[in-house]
Amino acid sequence: ASIVVKMDSSGKRIFSFPEVGEPTIAMKLAQELLMRIIKIYPVEKKQIYVGGLSMGGMGTFEIVRRNPKLFAAAIPICGGGNTATASQLKKAKWWVFHGAKDDVVPPQLSEDMVAALKKIKATVKFTLYPNANHNSWDSAFAEPDLLSWLFAQKR
Repeated sequence: ASIVVKMDSSGKRIFSFPEVGEPTIAMKLAQELLMRIIKIYPVEKKQIYVGGLSMGGMGTFEIVRRNPKLFAAAIPICGGGNTATASQLKKAKWWVFHGAKDDVVPPQLSEDMVAALKKIKATVKFTLYPNANHNSWDSAFAEPDLLSWLFAQKR
C-alpha cells in the first residue's frame, strides 16, 4: 500500500508512508489514465502538474515519487509523505499548503516533507494557514499567485 492509516486508542489517525512497494489500485489507475491522456492529447510534456488535497495531497507526493521525471510542479494540500523519499521528488517544484489547525491530517506531515525537500535543495514553497483546519484547500485555491506560479513551472 502507498499510505497506511491506522487509529490509535484515542481515535487519532496515524499515517505511515512506505518507501517501496506496489502502488494501490487507485494509484495504478491514476497513473494509467495520466499516461493515456499524455499519449492521446497534445500535452505540453514539459508542463505537467499534479495536485491533490488530504489523501490526494499524500498521493501527490507518492505519484511524483513513482514518476520522478514527469512532473514540472506539484501542489499538495494538507497531505504528507515519506521524508526518506525526498531525493526522488527533487525534479519537481513544490508549493505545499496546510492548515495549522488541521485535526484530520497533522500539519507536521507537510512540515516534515518541506524540511526534507529543503534539505536536498529542492525548489519548495510552504504556506501554513494559521487559522485553517483541514479544509485549507479553500485558502490554497484562493491564493492569487497559485495559477501563475504553477503555469510558470517547466521541467
